[in-house]
Amino acid sequence: MYGWIWRHLPGNAWLKALLSLVLAVAVVYVLFQYVFPWAEPLLPFNDVTVDNQ
Repeated sequence: MYGWIWRHLPGNAWLKALLSLVLAVAVVYVLFQYVFPWAEPLLPFNDVTVDNQ
């Protein structure tokens, strides 16, 4: 997959590296802004099994 992305990016190696970095930052941004907040209520992180005593 990464090879396919690298081959399809335009420019020389420096431009490809910069575009790869921009793509990675964009993916992380989309994950933190949209995907993780949407999925958080569906995950069982707040389901605790310890009783108050």
